[in-house]
Parts: sequence; C-alpha cells; structure tokens
Amino acid sequence: MSASFVTSENAETLWVVRDKVRFMGDVDGRDLSVLEVMVPPGSGTPPHMHESAEIFRVLDGEITFGLFDTMPPRQIVAGPGTVVTIGSGEAHNYMNSGDGPAEMLVVVDTSMKQFFKDLGRTEAPEQGPPSAAEIEEVQRACARHGISMLG
Repeated sequence: MSASFVTSENAETLWVVRDKVRFMGDVDGRDLSVLEVMVPPGSGTPPHMHESAEIFRVLDGEITFGLFDTMPPRQIVAGPGTVVTIGSGEAHNYMNSGDGPAEMLVVVDTSMKQFFKDLGRTEAPEQGPPSAAEIEEVQRACARHGISMLG
C-alpha cells in the first residue's frame, strides 16, 4: 500500500448512535484502524467489553471513562492530551458530561471498525437520548460483533 492522506473533511464519516465517527485509516499489514470520534454533550457508551483493545487520545473537551475492574468502578476524567488505554476484555464505557462536544483519536482493531460501519448511518441523528428502537439495533449489532453489555 502506498502512503495515504486523509483529513477530517474527506474521511468516510458515519453517525454511530449520537457519536460522529470519521474513519481516518488503517495500519497496512496490521489489524489496526484509526478513528476520530466526536462525542456530543450527554453522549457516550453503556458499560461493555470486547476483544479489541483500544487507545483513546482526547483531543478536545473532556471525556469521563468508567473502568469496571474494581468495586466501586473507577471514573477517570480525561482532558485534552490524555491517553487512555483499555486492554482486551476490560469492561469500560465513556461519556461526555460537559456542555460542548468532545473529540478523541481512537486506535482499535479492525473488528471494532467493522462494528462501527455495521451500526453507523450517514444521516445525522435526532438530538436527545437514543430511542428504544436504536437501543435494540445497538444490542443486535453488539451480538453480531462479540460485544458484551454489562448489566
């Protein structure tokens, strides 16, 4: 593969529930993909786990990561420049509790990229929490891609 150049403006972009995911590229010869994720205020993921390890670098705003390896679970507020690494099979979630959007650069296994592409939509979602139908769609996609929701 030759060199490639992708910008936020020309990257393939999908909405995954309320988050805007830009597919920035794959590491040639490796099972790794780089994504940019814009997380609107109030958006995030429920607690879950999967085989793909993930590396998150917060670019803008604040993201609160929940880590469920202890009781009670740990909450880590990550601001710009913070890198959070989640190992394979580690239960976690994230949430934007701030007033404005937050942005992250995320490195995932290609299998997680496929999950986002399976679930993602080209049209922007309505504001507010996901509907019951959207939640069911997420649960079906999780089952197809080996992602386990907690509680």
